[in-house]
This record gives sequence, C-alpha cells and structure tokens, in this order.
Amino acid sequence: MAFEDPLPPSLIRYRGLFDWAGLYAAIADWFKHYRFILHEEMYKHKVPSPLGAEQELFWYAEEDVNEFVKFRLEVSFHLWDMTEIEVVKDGKKKLLTNARLEIKLGGKLIFDWQNRFEKTKFTRALHTLYIQYIYRRETSSIWGDMIYYRLLGLHAHIKQYLDLQTKWHAYEGYLGENR
Repeated sequence: MAFEDPLPPSLIRYRGLFDWAGLYAAIADWFKHYRFILHEEMYKHKVPSPLGAEQELFWYAEEDVNEFVKFRLEVSFHLWDMTEIEVVKDGKKKLLTNARLEIKLGGKLIFDWQNRFEKTKFTRALHTLYIQYIYRRETSSIWGDMIYYRLLGLHAHIKQYLDLQTKWHAYEGYLGENR
C-alpha cells in the first residue's frame, strides 16, 4: 500500500465574466508544461435553470519523480449560474462565460506507488522504516517543497489568468524555472 503525504488545500473564488474555454486550456497547458499527465475524472453538467447551468469537474495530474516517489495534483472546479455571453472584442466576436466559479487545489506526495514493499510483512516494516527515518529529510524538505511550490505556481497561474493579482508572484522562479 502506497504511503501518501497530503498538501494543504487552497481555494480560488471568482464571480463575473471570463473565458471558460481559455481557462480550461490554460490550466491543461500548465500541466503539460511541467510534464504532468492530466486525467479528467469527472465532468458533470446539470440542466440549466432560469439562472443558468451548473458544472462540476475533477482533474488530477501525476508526475513520476522516480521509481519510488510520485507527485499528484488535484483540481476541482464548480461553476454555478453559467450563461454564455457573446462579446465583441477588437472587432471579433468572442463567447465568454458569466458565472460563479470555485476552484479547489490540492495534492499529495505518493511513496512506493509501484507497491514494491507490499510482498511480505518484513518488506512492509522496511517500508515504514524507510519512509519515516531514512527518507524523512527528502520527504519534507526536497519533494515536499517541490510539490508545494508547484501547487503555488498553479494557484498563481490561475489567478493571473483571471486577472486577480499582479503579473508575478512571490515564489516565481523558486524551483529554477521561468514561465
């Protein structure tokens, strides 16, 4: 059984006019840029009411760090009162979405994702020893920081797309990459 170390969740709320298809593509592109394999586990569209439609989506993206450690980031979207509005911008018609949007971001570090330590009672005890004592430094300071700052980078990317903050964030370039 794989050992999982969860990250603290974060939340983005937005209400107003935005490009839903563009946001969808921008987040998927962010995952592709950082070599995550993206899975859309749930897509739920409820029949529109007089106020508009409701949508729920759940994505998870995984990256194999090595044969023992895996990163998993999770994104949950919930949209209420969705209505499509056609807007003319720079002489071109564009379809934008007016809605209430809530995005929950979370993730976890997964150790022994190939279940190599599950064969006998001795290997399971060795697994516990390995993670809690030998790999403890790498768990908290190297991989824990790396996935946490990736999650903060995704958070900042979404907020930048929705124009909720300035064009840079405090942890930009922390892991050595520029986006």
